[in-house]
Amino acid sequence: MASKRTYVSPLREQAAAQTRALILRQATELFAERGYGRVTVADIASAAGVAAKTVFASVGSKGDILDRIVDQGVADSGYEQAMRQILALRTPEAVLKALAQGTRMGNEGQFTVHEAIRKALPVHESGEALWERATAAYRDALTAAAHHLHTLAPAPSRTVQETAGLLWFWFGPTGWRTLVVENGWSWDQAESVLCRTAIATLR
Repeated sequence: MASKRTYVSPLREQAAAQTRALILRQATELFAERGYGRVTVADIASAAGVAAKTVFASVGSKGDILDRIVDQGVADSGYEQAMRQILALRTPEAVLKALAQGTRMGNEGQFTVHEAIRKALPVHESGEALWERATAAYRDALTAAAHHLHTLAPAPSRTVQETAGLLWFWFGPTGWRTLVVENGWSWDQAESVLCRTAIATLR
């Protein structure tokens, strides 16, 4: 006797995916605005217009939601394609300009996600591990850029490790936030100054 095959409804799957996306989007905005510790699953459910049990069934607990936000943020950053383009550039100035523009676009476009993660760190049970997971690919990309800069002429006078540290200092998420959020600079202004500083320092 043939076993019955489970019927999978494409419309139902699509609706479920849209619900998950809505929940994650609303959770990201709430975490960024209020802080992770001040947001409950009930708050997220209310913002998304669903029941709390739907949040648990669709995405999971508040910790699960934050994990998904981190993973989605990394996936949406587009860093792999950007780095392929940067590693094909043949002058230090072109590399640094591309880094300034690319990290600016990533930080500006993912600003709400970054704020949601940053505000979760002080109260999250594994805040340090969370930050490392959220930024590991970002840091690796800038380290790869540092190695590439040292293959070009003129190469930086510092070590590769020092160059990577400087790139993280200038183009990492904290540098962008310091200028734009804490000092009220425009993204254009921050990009221009960071780019000029990097070129002048590493020349």
